Amino acid sequence: MEFRLLGTVSVDTFTGPLPLGPAKRRSLLAALLLSANTPVSIARLTDSLWDDTPPLHARSVIQGHVSRLRALLVGADAEAYGVELVTLGDAYVLRLPETLLDAQRFEELLTLARGQRSPADAVLMFKEALSLWQGPALSGAFAGRPLQAAAHSLEESRLATVEQMARAYAALGEHNRAAAVLRAEAVAHPMRESLAAALMTALYRAGRQSEALDWFHRTRRLLADELGIDPGHELADAYALILRGDPGPDAGRESGRNAPDGQGTAARGPARPSGGHGGGHDASGNAAARADMPTGTATAEPPGPPGDRGDAPGPAPHRPLPVPSLAGEPHPTDLLPRAPRGFQGRSAELAALTRAAAGEAPVCLVTGPAGVGKTALALQWAHRNAAAFPDGRLFADLRGFSDTGEPALIEVLREFLLALGVAPRRVPESAAAAAALFRSLTDRRRLLVVLDNARHSATVRPLLPGGTDCVTLVTSRHRLEGLIASDAARPVPLDVLEPPDGTALLAGVLGEDRVLAEPVAARRLAELCGGLPLALRVTAARLAGRPNWTLAGLADELADERSRLTYLDVDDTGVSAALRLTVQQLPRDAVHQLARLGHHPGSHFDPYTAAALAGTDPVVATAALERLAAAHLVTEAAPGRWVLHDLVRLYARGLEPEGGPEALTGVLDHYIATALAAADTAEPGGEPCFVLPEDYRRPVAVRDFVDRATAMHWLAAERDDLALAADAARTAGLHDRAWRIILLQWPQVVWRVRDNWSPLLELALDSARAQDDAYAESRVLNLLGWVLTEEGRAAEAIALLERSPALARQAGDRLGEATALINLAVVQAEQGELDTALEDCGRAVGLAREEQDAHTEMLALQHLARMQLTANRPHEALASVRTALDLGPEHEEIARRVLLLTTSGEARLSLGEENEGILLLDRAAGEAERAGYDEGAVRALQALLRVTAEPEYRKRYEEAVRRLTDDG
Repeated sequence: MEFRLLGTVSVDTFTGPLPLGPAKRRSLLAALLLSANTPVSIARLTDSLWDDTPPLHARSVIQGHVSRLRALLVGADAEAYGVELVTLGDAYVLRLPETLLDAQRFEELLTLARGQRSPADAVLMFKEALSLWQGPALSGAFAGRPLQAAAHSLEESRLATVEQMARAYAALGEHNRAAAVLRAEAVAHPMRESLAAALMTALYRAGRQSEALDWFHRTRRLLADELGIDPGHELADAYALILRGDPGPDAGRESGRNAPDGQGTAARGPARPSGGHGGGHDASGNAAARADMPTGTATAEPPGPPGDRGDAPGPAPHRPLPVPSLAGEPHPTDLLPRAPRGFQGRSAELAALTRAAAGEAPVCLVTGPAGVGKTALALQWAHRNAAAFPDGRLFADLRGFSDTGEPALIEVLREFLLALGVAPRRVPESAAAAAALFRSLTDRRRLLVVLDNARHSATVRPLLPGGTDCVTLVTSRHRLEGLIASDAARPVPLDVLEPPDGTALLAGVLGEDRVLAEPVAARRLAELCGGLPLALRVTAARLAGRPNWTLAGLADELADERSRLTYLDVDDTGVSAALRLTVQQLPRDAVHQLARLGHHPGSHFDPYTAAALAGTDPVVATAALERLAAAHLVTEAAPGRWVLHDLVRLYARGLEPEGGPEALTGVLDHYIATALAAADTAEPGGEPCFVLPEDYRRPVAVRDFVDRATAMHWLAAERDDLALAADAARTAGLHDRAWRIILLQWPQVVWRVRDNWSPLLELALDSARAQDDAYAESRVLNLLGWVLTEEGRAAEAIALLERSPALARQAGDRLGEATALINLAVVQAEQGELDTALEDCGRAVGLAREEQDAHTEMLALQHLARMQLTANRPHEALASVRTALDLGPEHEEIARRVLLLTTSGEARLSLGEENEGILLLDRAAGEAERAGYDEGAVRALQALLRVTAEPEYRKRYEEAVRRLTDDG
């Protein structure tokens, strides 16, 4: 387990990152981690989660987020790692070993690096420390003022580390490496003078004097324009050092492998100023390619100074190099399309791209679904960083997902070579030879190559430049994992825009006044477009051409799923067109799987669910899902848990509309089969609805639950999707599936009875009555009546439960009748009708024995014992408890066992056997706490506190109540 602050706030486990949910929950986690092992007050957390006046229910919101976070940690076995989220009065503390926190490991590595005598060892430790960063600090969290300050402090520490690592490289004489490290950060932080000064010094000592001076003047102008100030002493000192030609410390240690042209200066001539790299040399060092270049041809580099030839004599004596004049020099080639208009947000991704572009010959891979804005991001970054590539910027649309097909590789290479100044007749005819010449020409240049819309890794590899100072930027709808494996490509995944950025994009096209006039409608439009930039731009285009339309009116039209995609297409551009080009590249089985996923009633799916929808098995479904994920049509939100973007779902649904009913029936039967397995594992012998629908189709494979914990976890995790499935079943008239899917969740209902189950059970009751099914109606009434009783709605419960025994008898369901009598008796006892309750509960015990059903008999005896105790008949209560405990093994039905032990303990107390009663109640509370059965723990500890003032019991009772409140 690892906690991350240096990038997106997250918790990584062996099975993947925990699904933390909304930004405010990440903010809460960040605030706790920043003060790990120290209590953080509610007031401090409130400041972190809200910028302005917090809502009146802020405390409840925080408690809810703490509860969900605690449940996630418990589910990830955090206790085994020494991690615990506890409540201390009016504060919370996240206890964890500091080695699990990336920010703490970062500081430890910095301390070790600073203590190293060897610069080489220091560099290794600085690199290790910086590798912990995966983006801007505290990303994904809501940036309240305390978190903004913390993120700024962490970023300052990171930048200081980069500067220290550069100094360590300088101590080794590796000035080019120092410059490469500093350049990426100087581009991202152009007004940080210490970075600019360090970069200037590194460039100068690497023999790149003109670049160093250029960086000074660029920074000086920026400071004057933006802040109205002159350079500080660091920048001025670095500038003076260059003008004096002062070698400075370590200047003589620059080795051949660090020279700007990549070879020893003795072999290649004197150090060259920027741009004089002799880029026309072929792979053997000959100047063949440049020999035929006509005078005046524009090149991607300025010419080198006179005498700069491969056969030049040994190195010239060190002396200050003159600042070259740019007047009359050719401009570097720039094939980039114009910068995108109305670009919004993406600061984290731009920063990630800057980090990915650091180092030697990096290949940056921007991936994401169709319409998410990959090309826009790449071009925005390229234009922002144009100054970092003085030797040129190349661009090619590889049309990997286009109706027109991909261009021939030789065509792309020819365009690149011509842009680099190669005469047309010197361009090789074969792609292999052209690629070799391209690598040779780019060997010692600082060049940007943007390869847009790549479909395969194999298409990209021949187009990679040869120079270590070149950066290649690739965009693709596919993950291109082959390029990651073969060329260490650094992925920068791109997701949809958050609603604020989406509304800002609309404002960029429509004007701020029109968006500010309807802020709620603008946000709704952003949400209906799913944060997809392409969909937002199409929406904005429709509105821009119709000034009389309101944003709210278009939002109402988009709300209709049947026509949403139609409204998101304009001319030949739109979401459907973009998705079609992606889908047409897929094999048939993957398209079939995608089409069936469009009919899924839930929000997520696993391979078993996907298989049920498509009528295949989980192995085939997994392979199809992997293909769809590689094309960014589905997203793996957590290991084995996939989601589908809303607009992709609508498009997928239209691929096989006739397959909808079959897909729905298949997934409903999958849920029934899986819920049956979960209920049987969680509560063996307690299945309430074993009769399956007449046309039930068992799935090819059903998930196997190894123990109660995994079964209960599945029921909890799938609760929302099971509710959606039941609602879809009822809408489709499949009432026999609807009530079963709901009723099969009864172990979770019992475990979390106060978790608002009534609406779902009322839906099940409607479906049972729609079928005129007495068996189903009785079963649902039993569970709904019991839930209403626990919610304190006794009158409503009695009205339902009084009808249930007769319905069960009508259906011939004797066990259902027994359960109905038990639940009715419980309410009767609470209403003071104790004699009637004892009689009905006794009848239930008899029915269960006649049917030889130990589970139902144990349930009846449990409630009978409680009623006997209430009637001041403790001896009878103890006898009922003993009989019940003899019916089942101790490891089964923890909740029922805890309640029986509690009743037994209270009966002992009633008989004056205080020591025995306390021991039984303590045992019941301990078992409940270990099992996470907070309701049972509260009952047992409440009984204990009536006879003892032991502080430990008071503390445990308060913690159990707090857990119940948080989870509720």
